[in-house]
Amino acid sequence: MNTSTAKPPELSNSPVAAGKKVYIETYGCQMNVADSELVSRILAEAGHQIIEAPDKAEVILLNTCAVREHAEERVIGRASQLYGLRNRTPNLTIGILGCMAQHLAKSLPQRAPFVDLVMGPDSYRRLPQILADTAEETLLDLRLSRDENYVGIDPVRKVGTNAWVTIIRGCDKFCTFCIVPYVRGRERSVDSGEILRLVGNIAREGSREVTLLGQTVNSYEDGHMDFAELLRAVSAVGGIERVRFTSPYPRDFTAATIEAMAALPQVCPALHLPVQSGSNAQLEAMQRGYSIEQYRTLVKQLRRAIPNLALTTDIIVGFCGETEEDFQATLSLMKEIRYDSAFMFKYSERDGTYAHKKMPDDICEEVKKDRLQQVIKLQEQISYEVNQQMRGKIVEVLVEGPSKRQTKTGPNNYGRSPQGKVVVFPQQAAPNTFVQVQIDKTTSHTLFGDLVQV
Repeated sequence: MNTSTAKPPELSNSPVAAGKKVYIETYGCQMNVADSELVSRILAEAGHQIIEAPDKAEVILLNTCAVREHAEERVIGRASQLYGLRNRTPNLTIGILGCMAQHLAKSLPQRAPFVDLVMGPDSYRRLPQILADTAEETLLDLRLSRDENYVGIDPVRKVGTNAWVTIIRGCDKFCTFCIVPYVRGRERSVDSGEILRLVGNIAREGSREVTLLGQTVNSYEDGHMDFAELLRAVSAVGGIERVRFTSPYPRDFTAATIEAMAALPQVCPALHLPVQSGSNAQLEAMQRGYSIEQYRTLVKQLRRAIPNLALTTDIIVGFCGETEEDFQATLSLMKEIRYDSAFMFKYSERDGTYAHKKMPDDICEEVKKDRLQQVIKLQEQISYEVNQQMRGKIVEVLVEGPSKRQTKTGPNNYGRSPQGKVVVFPQQAAPNTFVQVQIDKTTSHTLFGDLVQV
């Protein structure tokens, strides 16, 4: 694993590109959100102004996702819509960044000829130079790096309750269905000293919760600390009262990590543990690297060590060769584990993956849709039943701000419990403060209650 900590190249301060108004729109996972924060800093250091709406922009950057085809089509449609702003701003620059840029590579200029630049997730340091280029053709920068971790760049964050810190970039797992290793490159860990510097900055800015990010976050190892040791170090940073992480890889979960989660009061009892399928045949076809028996054992170990753990997951239905028996095994696992919630998808073939090259996409669309509806219906019921068990209980809530949910009594506030559940309450409370809420009503996705004095 390459964890080079050499001094990064200086950020560009190109006078040619300075002073442009830049609008950034982000799609996909929290890794993309964190990357957009990096891009904002890189451009701000080069003299650009980051703005909140596209209508006044001179540069529009769409930071994109490639996990599913629908996400890519949505971005192309959005870019086409934004192209209409050139009637108002003739010199408007439109750029596609991130995973979709890396995945579609040279086909984007044909599919979206109005796009001026296409940059992969390892090329953001060069954005100021690219924006200064006056070339007529679409500019491409799709080089993947073995050591780019954006060390030395402080992301531009909106100060709030929670901040995100990327601790590991790329992925070495190469699951057969997954495009991530091909668009984000090989796995490399950020230097632990850099992570602790960023977390310290977050604490000084006032955020009380930090989430550690990585495609396989618990695979972290920088030569000085492994993931369990990093959890302990981050938890020791003054001012940080909650620590979360996402997403871990089941095969890389260690006893030391479980011990750290159980021992550290700062580490929230919430875990997103992707399973993808309840069938060993499907897990093998996906090259997940674990059996369903090993996954069950891990869940038992986690729940034994952390009794109040909230567990969520990812589930794919309709993957290559999935039989009715395979699908029923997934439903059975869901009933057994009783996840608090899940991200559920029907399989979407991705160009360039092993499955696309070597495995037939042989489950018809109607079967995929039907199976997806079944898992969604089952999980909605399980989530409702799990949340019902919270009625009458008092939970600690870190207040995030006003809720969009209105009730007969007027506006509400909301925050999150240690388990990551959204909690809505009617009383006033300052953002970024802790309050105690007694739960009196629940849905599949939300807890409702009133402030109590403890």
